[in-house]
Amino acid sequence: MGRAEARRAQKRGARRAPRGRRKNRPSGIRRFFTWKKLLGTFFGLILLGMAGLIGLYFYVDTPTPNQQATRQSNVYEWSDGTVMARDGAVNRVIVPIEKVPAEVQSAFVALENKTFEQDNGVDVKGVLRGLFNTATGRGKQGGSTITQQYVKNYYLNQDQTVTRKLKELVISLKVDQELKKPEILAGYLNTSYFGRNAYGIQAAAQAYYGVDAEKLTLAQGAYLAALLQAPSQYDWAVAGPLSKKLVMGRFEKSLNNMVEIGKLDPATRAGIKFVEPIKPKPTPGLEGQKGYLIQAAEAELRRQGITDAEIKSGGWTIKLSVDKRKQAALEQAVHDELESKLDRKGNKVDAAVQAGATSVDAETGRIVAMYGGRGLNDQWASNALRTDYQPGSTFKPVVLASALENGATTQEGKKITPSTIYSGESKRPVEGSDEPFAPQNQDDKDYGDITVQKATDFSVNSVYAQMFVDAGPPSVKKTALALGMADRPGWPDDKPALSLGTMSANTLEMAGVYASFDRHGKKVTPTIIESATHADRTYSPAKPIGDQAISRETADTVTKVLTGVVKNGSGEKVDSSAYEAAAKTGTTESNVAAWFTGYTPELVTVVAMFGEEPGTHRQTTLTGTAGGGRAGGSSFPAAIWKAYTLEALSGVDTGEFDLSEAEMGKVEPTVVPTRESTVTPTPTKSKDPEDKPTKTKDPKPTPTKSRETEKPDKPTPTPTTEKPKPPTPTPTPSDTVDPEDPPAGDAGDRRRP
Repeated sequence: MGRAEARRAQKRGARRAPRGRRKNRPSGIRRFFTWKKLLGTFFGLILLGMAGLIGLYFYVDTPTPNQQATRQSNVYEWSDGTVMARDGAVNRVIVPIEKVPAEVQSAFVALENKTFEQDNGVDVKGVLRGLFNTATGRGKQGGSTITQQYVKNYYLNQDQTVTRKLKELVISLKVDQELKKPEILAGYLNTSYFGRNAYGIQAAAQAYYGVDAEKLTLAQGAYLAALLQAPSQYDWAVAGPLSKKLVMGRFEKSLNNMVEIGKLDPATRAGIKFVEPIKPKPTPGLEGQKGYLIQAAEAELRRQGITDAEIKSGGWTIKLSVDKRKQAALEQAVHDELESKLDRKGNKVDAAVQAGATSVDAETGRIVAMYGGRGLNDQWASNALRTDYQPGSTFKPVVLASALENGATTQEGKKITPSTIYSGESKRPVEGSDEPFAPQNQDDKDYGDITVQKATDFSVNSVYAQMFVDAGPPSVKKTALALGMADRPGWPDDKPALSLGTMSANTLEMAGVYASFDRHGKKVTPTIIESATHADRTYSPAKPIGDQAISRETADTVTKVLTGVVKNGSGEKVDSSAYEAAAKTGTTESNVAAWFTGYTPELVTVVAMFGEEPGTHRQTTLTGTAGGGRAGGSSFPAAIWKAYTLEALSGVDTGEFDLSEAEMGKVEPTVVPTRESTVTPTPTKSKDPEDKPTKTKDPKPTPTKSRETEKPDKPTPTPTTEKPKPPTPTPTPSDTVDPEDPPAGDAGDRRRP
């Protein structure tokens, strides 16, 4: 190779060399995402954010405090638009921090903000978490210091927006610089809402313990601190078992944290016990049922995401679906059929009687009447909404619905229908269950081979316990939840005793279940709010009628079966020519509760009675009510239901159930009980499982007449017309169980107060 060629080769190699070096360089989009650039961008964003916060700090001024004079009342209206009540007057007395015992101050600080004395007024991590949750719609909760909560209460509002949270952050930083810690704590204690219409520590001390703030003990103060997170839920007067457990956890945490930060001696801590608050007192003007109706409306607002603070800030106009005429009819029925017959001062059993009811328009799903108790002075928690009692055998139709919906079969492989034959032998052990269970029928009576229809008419425990196993516990629970029952802690979904209604429920819940049957299987979630308007907030009322929860065939079949309960079974007392009805009675273990759940094509109403020992709130028997014997679902609750329904439907051209899709199964011959002790299903020859009197039917109207002209007089059978029975003592585990009670040996499967 010549010199010229060598030089050309050398030049070509030199030109190719840079290409070789570029092989290790990132190409394309990778050039923009080197670790140096990413790190620089990260720190740049942090600096930008800090600059933004500094800018906000100087840009945002501390606003003028909220003034009490600008607060408004909430207006509650009847369904016709007339004003029912006004609520929301501010109950607050400002007290200096010196008036609050130091140990009570420490209880709040230890629970809400342990670093209060050292921090600069904000919890950066909590704020960022709150901003993220708000921006992404993941919730409204984020960590807040005492300073931030004071700023929110005193300077801002309860809106959950990114803008408001940023303002809260900046103003909190400024307030921490401008005020001393005791001043901030005083502002926090004087502006916080404690429930019971009590704003501030002084009003709360009076509302919950009947003392001034300066007289509060550490135990009382720790409870008030624990209460702040959810005042309506944690108020001891209305809290259910779970809520009481939660608030007690916060109570203990407050005291334990005081020990941790050196504000309480461990030996002293060990001796501090919870002090139960006094009974609440109603706001003037909310006596009678109005207070209970407002409780129900506010509970519905909370379920839809409106906070207590937003509700109590005032300015709401809330229109309830409650019909004044029907509400008056329900109150009158309770008075005539129950209260007028009780001797609350002279009879220990009568003194313990509580009643609750919910009535729902079957077409719209709206609550048209509700009975919560004798008044807020006597019973603060609404009996219509309480969930500390079992529904008893009113749950049995849910078991039947699940069996029908899922095509369940008996242990012998026969499809379950209303005509399917089961053994009605008392104490018959259920088959196919890992959990031994042999429920006793009323008076230990055997019904021999009996149809599902007759077993429902007479609420035969042994049949329904076996059907529960046949249908499958998971399937029954799934059906119950689909129909609107709540999955509360402690629901023993795998135990056959559940077939007898050993979970907890309230009248509102059960009204929804039976309204779903009435609406041919569409899920009904009863609502009490027609509309709620506010100048600064929006609220969309819940839709009462939902999608299909169970098939129409299943729902109509259950309704058809329950019409038999009214015509031939334990619900005979409510039978009338003025309407067509379907119903189920329910009585719980030891007769501590009695239910009547019934519906017509127009109206679904659930009436319940509870035995609650005055003062202690312990569940106690209803046996001996009004000087009679056992007070089952077919006694006072049924009488109230009929009196109310006749009045509520007066003037209405009532219709009949459209049950064209009901599937009753193969018609079976009349079943004759096999043992001499058996109660024959013929109502004129023997009493039903709830000791009902022989029925006298109302005269049937001619088809061309309006139901208004056919309305019979008020029912003559009342609990006092039954054969009187001497008062009996509270049943013990060895007593004979009620017709719908699980046996005492299964007590471990039931919730206790």
